[in-house]
Amino acid sequence: MSTPATAAHFGLVIFAKSPSTVSAFYQQTLGLALIEAESSHHLLAGAGLELVIHAIPPAYAAEIEIAQPPQLREDTPIKPAFWVADLAAVRVAAEATGGGLNPDSKTWQIRGAAVLDGWDPEGNVVQFKQRL
Repeated sequence: MSTPATAAHFGLVIFAKSPSTVSAFYQQTLGLALIEAESSHHLLAGAGLELVIHAIPPAYAAEIEIAQPPQLREDTPIKPAFWVADLAAVRVAAEATGGGLNPDSKTWQIRGAAVLDGWDPEGNVVQFKQRL
């Protein structure tokens, strides 16, 4: 396995039916570099984060249907949150790669940050934060 150019301080694994599609979303919205691409996973890294997009095993993946637009997976107990430089740029990147962000009217503020939820191309809910 390759070593990321920057040391990761935080790691996350996201399981996906289509790792390449989900990988493109996180590369574009978070500005992560593709370090390694295998049929089983994509390793992304940058800004202290190591993100693995792991393929769902084929037997399970065959039973999963991803709607267009994707149905949001809001019933999971975990929602990753990421700091970004510009929510407007994240919206453009998300929409270009099959995901999206909630309307600007749903942005809220806490501790000096504007916060807005979105989703990746498979419907995983993600939170983005921009410093004010």
